[in-house]
Amino acid sequence: MRRLPLAVSFSLWLAACGGGATLTGGVYADGEARYRIGELGDGWDRIGVDQNDLAWHHDTLGAIVQVNATCDPFQDVPLTSLTGHLLIGFTDREWVSSDRVPMDGREALRSHIRAKLDGVPRELLLYVMKKDECTYDFALVTPPGGAFEEAARVFERFVGEFSTDVGAE
Repeated sequence: MRRLPLAVSFSLWLAACGGGATLTGGVYADGEARYRIGELGDGWDRIGVDQNDLAWHHDTLGAIVQVNATCDPFQDVPLTSLTGHLLIGFTDREWVSSDRVPMDGREALRSHIRAKLDGVPRELLLYVMKKDECTYDFALVTPPGGAFEEAARVFERFVGEFSTDVGAE
């Protein structure tokens, strides 16, 4: 009888126990965070992105939505710096607006930016919030103009439904 190495056996056991991230009924959960998100609606297809918890693409609008949570009890970085981190790789940045808004019982920074990514014009809407030792960030990235206006309406509703109050696991 052939035996699996201990590390492989342990990895298979973890996978069987549901050790990975899940999105069920609008609730995302992984080893770090657990939160509820809204629905994006028709035309938005979920895609895999290594750097984020969740991401979707809308082919007709050329839009991408990304959601991520990072939990670290020792991280106390200002919302403006966290927003700047989301803009790494973007050039020719034009800040349309940046406002502090309520979100899930806390203060979030909502930023609307026009910029270029690899020379291609993009319009972004970013939300960054800190709560209970976690940082939550949401990004909408589209071509500028009409695609942004249409996607932003959906994105604002989507972000507005975010909550960390999701009940027991």
